[in-house]
Amino acid sequence: MSVVVRFAPSPTGYLHIGGARTALFNWLFARHHRGKYLLRIEDTDRARSTKEAIEAILDGLHWLGLDPDEPPIFQSTRFDRHREVALRLLAEGKAYRCWATPEELEAMRERARAEGRPMRYDGRWRDRDPAEAPPGVPPVIRLKAPLEGETVIDDLVQGTIRVANEQLDDMVLLRSDGTPTYMLSVVVDDIDMGITHVIRGHDHLTNTFRQKQLYDAIGAPCPAFAHIPLIHGPDGAKLSKRHGALSVTEYREMGFLPEAMRCYLLRLGWAHGDKELLSDEEAIALFDLSGVGRSPARFDMAKLLNVNAHFLRLRGDAELVELLRPFLAKEGLVAEGEGARRLLAGMAGLKARARTLVELARAAGFYLRPRPLPIRPEAAARLDPRAREALAALKPVLAGEERWEEAALEAACRNFAETHGLKFADLAQALRVALTGSTVSPGLFEVMVVLGREETLARIDDAATGRNPVLAPAN
Repeated sequence: MSVVVRFAPSPTGYLHIGGARTALFNWLFARHHRGKYLLRIEDTDRARSTKEAIEAILDGLHWLGLDPDEPPIFQSTRFDRHREVALRLLAEGKAYRCWATPEELEAMRERARAEGRPMRYDGRWRDRDPAEAPPGVPPVIRLKAPLEGETVIDDLVQGTIRVANEQLDDMVLLRSDGTPTYMLSVVVDDIDMGITHVIRGHDHLTNTFRQKQLYDAIGAPCPAFAHIPLIHGPDGAKLSKRHGALSVTEYREMGFLPEAMRCYLLRLGWAHGDKELLSDEEAIALFDLSGVGRSPARFDMAKLLNVNAHFLRLRGDAELVELLRPFLAKEGLVAEGEGARRLLAGMAGLKARARTLVELARAAGFYLRPRPLPIRPEAAARLDPRAREALAALKPVLAGEERWEEAALEAACRNFAETHGLKFADLAQALRVALTGSTVSPGLFEVMVVLGREETLARIDDAATGRNPVLAPAN
């Protein structure tokens, strides 16, 4: 059997972390089994479905590298097909028209609330003569569900689950205005798309029993179901924005890499031994539903940052320069000419210390900013009068250094500190501030080599003569 799976988001909001993980699991399952991964936009709720949300979902999936193998299917274009199936079930006696009024349905809800049980339609029109239908009340079409026995789902993650049929009522297939319900549309679309495995969140499990009954009524084979655990926050509570329940595109804007997101989302609810960091090739080779646990996964932003830092270091330096451009633009910086050369030359040292592209862009700023270099307020104290005097004396020593290489520059600075009775650490920190505007940077002598002799000496002169502006403290 050739595997066919689908990701089926409703465009009533943006693609969030839970939806992205569901898409990833479907994509990996299809790739592992050399099958097909499809996308269906379930836009049947016309009032809440928006063009912006559809575009955001497609954009988020594209950024994550989870584009479907075929153009997406829009559920709203298939209403005629959905109605056709409902009317066929009606003709076959597997469904019936129901004229229950809104008042009658509300009375059923009140009775259910009073008895402390879920509301279930009582089947009053199931075997009733349509001739008794009240005038002016458009009917709905309901499935004639089995009254006895049980519906059984052999879930590939949750195991075998049984529900007594008496706990399920006759669900609506077509509303009184003739529009199909979500439950009908999903089943008909999955049948027509040839879906073999439905991999979705655990919150859909209660729908599955009703959908299984509908498959049986239609006479179509039921796909295999796999309901994956939900994602909670690190405190075990339902994932919310304070935990990181953001749209996928927000993570892109925060400077995360798509491969890091894929790797991290994979480990939210799936495991393979002690292996934490997997490439796409490894994930595809190893992924199967047997590795999905039943307990909710916990989102951990600190772990995501560590995963992103790992994949950031794997990216090529020239590639990172290009990825950084929009983040540098937000800092008011442009990488071109000599600045672009410096950035590329210094990327190895920069990326070793950054966790996101945002952090990388901020750390890289000193390679691109014009002189005199602005100084961070917390670093300004390092350039006291004694430090400025030392930098002024150090400048001609460095200017006379024949080999502009890390080892030679370090030796020159250490020798200068010793001969002038200075602590090398104090000199190095003042020099770091002069060259980078900060007390934190890549290796000091690496920075000097990347900047080059002329720029290094000019920045030292700026600091020694007090020309550097001090940035305003961050709010």
